[in-house]
Amino acid sequence: MVKNKLKVPQRQFLYTLLRGTGKAITQRQAKQYGIKRLSARMSELRGLGLKVNTVKIANETVYSISARDIFGSRANIAV
Repeated sequence: MVKNKLKVPQRQFLYTLLRGTGKAITQRQAKQYGIKRLSARMSELRGLGLKVNTVKIANETVYSISARDIFGSRANIAV
């Protein structure tokens, strides 16, 4: 069951939620927002040049996004 229906694109939502905030998200948490393929969205953000951190904890993958991109810049990226 989806608790919150997103009014912005999933990629933009994840960018705003995670980049430089110190927050992380799992697939289970993403489903609450209607995001079914979290790994695909994170791959898209990597493709835009963001540094996506991935950690496996007890058969669950946890994603976060660094404040800096792969080039070391903190500038906003159009998602």
